[in-house]
Amino acid sequence: MADLQGTCDERFAEVRDALAASLDEDDVGASVAVFVGGEPVVDLWGGFADAGRTVAWQRDTITNVWSTTKTMIALCALILADRGDLDLDAPVAGYWPEFRAADVRVRHVLSHTAGMPTWDDPVVVEDLYDWARVTSLLAGQTPRWTPGEVGCYHAATQGFLLGEVVRRITGKTIGAFFAAEVAGPLGADFHIGLPAEHDHRLALSIAPPGGMTPPPPSELFDAEPNPYIEPAHANTVAWRRAEIPSGAGYGNARSVATVQSVVSCGGAVGGVRLLSRAGCERALEEQYQGLDYVLGVPMRYGLGYGASGRTCYWGGMGGSLVFNDLDAGMTVAYVMNQMVDAINGDGRGMTMVTAAYGGLSNATPRTSPIRASR
Repeated sequence: MADLQGTCDERFAEVRDALAASLDEDDVGASVAVFVGGEPVVDLWGGFADAGRTVAWQRDTITNVWSTTKTMIALCALILADRGDLDLDAPVAGYWPEFRAADVRVRHVLSHTAGMPTWDDPVVVEDLYDWARVTSLLAGQTPRWTPGEVGCYHAATQGFLLGEVVRRITGKTIGAFFAAEVAGPLGADFHIGLPAEHDHRLALSIAPPGGMTPPPPSELFDAEPNPYIEPAHANTVAWRRAEIPSGAGYGNARSVATVQSVVSCGGAVGGVRLLSRAGCERALEEQYQGLDYVLGVPMRYGLGYGASGRTCYWGGMGGSLVFNDLDAGMTVAYVMNQMVDAINGDGRGMTMVTAAYGGLSNATPRTSPIRASR
């Protein structure tokens, strides 16, 4: 049985068992956290930080969570909207005058309906390290469809579109804004653009055994990945130093859950208020419902999140996941280094979410977390 470290309220033993089983079967190293009412009831980790299984995953091990990072930049947008600095219904061009697509609104960017799911001009991964180049290319593009009408996952472009709007409003890059206005006040160990002093505790991404398979063409979208991003790219120094807001955020389950608990808990965590309750509710406002023509599955998009009922969520390529339940005040986060080749993720993260709901259903609370061991 996998050896786990951390703490786990006994009500949530199913989460502990789920992580142990995953480490025994599919995972190399991973962490899971469950926060209820802004307080951690599960904070567990185990396995190894390297593919060779020689370095143990530690309490403060971090890794690239890929597109789970999108929930962090969505939170930045919601905060600015709550302050009155960002009008989510305004044209992007109102903040970014060089942006030529006058009918693309901020809410379209947040809901993957802006019609710019990729760059029209060929780009390579190294171009993603050049903010001015990739944003200027986007500024000159024409949407492929009428904005707001077609759901087509903006896997890499969303972060640059939203990030440039944030930069024009605040004068800060979105990574710097997140650090100063979100991670810093919350004391959360999450980074968009990873400074060198954190390299020693980084768990590199481990590619799926069969490699990554790009999504198949659909009736509306049949473009090849542009650029083609592989797990190995995220293991380079250049990737982690750059700010790639759609898919290069670094943290662990604890830090992801700490930040996203702001949404599930009405805007305040640990005495720090970042949003009003109404500002949190905006994450659930439906912007699009129907087939996503990149993912190939039906989606309901809120503002910056996938939405279902009173929950909002998103995950990262290879398996990471964060899930917020606004009625239960619960956030579940799962972060790992072993990626699985699945266009829409795999079942590991949702197994943790299901187990967490089992904990909520247990009637008898236990006020002191217990040491986790298997």
